[in-house]
Amino acid sequence: MAGECEPHFRAVREAFEQGFQRYGELGAAVSVLVDGRPVVDLWGGFQDEARTIAWDRETLVNVWSISKGVTALCLAMLADRGQLDVDAPVVEYWPEFAAEGKQNIRVSCLLAHQAGLPALRAELPTDSHIDWQLMTEALAQERPWWEPGTALGYHWLTWGWLAGELLRRVESRSVGAFIRAEIAEPLGIDFHMGAPPEIDARIAPIAAGATQVAWPVLLYWLRTPHWMPMRMRSLGNPQQSEAKVDSRAWRSAEIPAANGVSNARALARLFGLLACDGNDDRGCLLRPAALERAIRTQSEGRDLLFGFRSRFGLGFMLDSEHLGISRGSRSFGHTGAGGGFAFADPERLLGFAYTPNRPHLQSRLLVAQASNLIRAIYASL
Repeated sequence: MAGECEPHFRAVREAFEQGFQRYGELGAAVSVLVDGRPVVDLWGGFQDEARTIAWDRETLVNVWSISKGVTALCLAMLADRGQLDVDAPVVEYWPEFAAEGKQNIRVSCLLAHQAGLPALRAELPTDSHIDWQLMTEALAQERPWWEPGTALGYHWLTWGWLAGELLRRVESRSVGAFIRAEIAEPLGIDFHMGAPPEIDARIAPIAAGATQVAWPVLLYWLRTPHWMPMRMRSLGNPQQSEAKVDSRAWRSAEIPAANGVSNARALARLFGLLACDGNDDRGCLLRPAALERAIRTQSEGRDLLFGFRSRFGLGFMLDSEHLGISRGSRSFGHTGAGGGFAFADPERLLGFAYTPNRPHLQSRLLVAQASNLIRAIYASL
């Protein structure tokens, strides 16, 4: 293990070390900022399963659904600039979206996983994930699985194309291009969506990991079998080839729900900035009023797909009893399927990120290691 950790946060170092010993992490990094100041920046383990390439300071990894949190920030920035009205119908920006009775779905409803579009009914070709036009046209023509606005159902992949196409219609830039020009380059944030080949050598492959469905999810599915077709379509349509996340095709595509590439240091800095009212010495990323609107509760309840009780703002996951992301009621961020997590706690001026490369799936969206790290942080404050 390498990096820096202030003495007062030694419990975080200990929890990080336990992740390799107790939970079988292969490689990972954790970073914490308090009031804009780095207090933890650690990394360790290996990039590859053969354990021949050590994880180093500049190692990057696919951060899965943490990508949604960064994309949500992009939409909040557009709203802050007056380019996007989150209370307006989506069709005001994306006319084709009106098909199949979707003309009244509002932007806020779409961003909060309430649009009823977590899956596509028509079978799509393998690896359609990398075809932006195919995916967005299919979603524009899709019929909602439930009455929009009446329920919460996690759009685990489709959210990215829905939010991303909305941004593209407003901005005439892709999500990746917007992130690069408005966040990554001006702030020096090492985050990529549509990663260029020149950084491939820095990206750790995704290792084999746990893929079983958690027991609470299986039990919920047995009690609600009428949603099974939607769930199966959500999880397996389109199918991915075995190469998927480690292929150049996956990395160069823009999949705003799942293929951001970054590391803990960059994400903790980004969310740490948001925890401090969106300001740092390089300028203002998001004004406080716009941030407050983005993290106001928009949807809350039991998720129709997975059975968990969740709470969302305008794309951000919010603190909840199930998620347990912090002890701050105003905290927000996003988990990642690989066990990663990034969040901001404005009450403690805290930014946190954890980025591993071995996927885990347990009974909660957060795996045990991320939970242990967060407990250690709050015990150290």
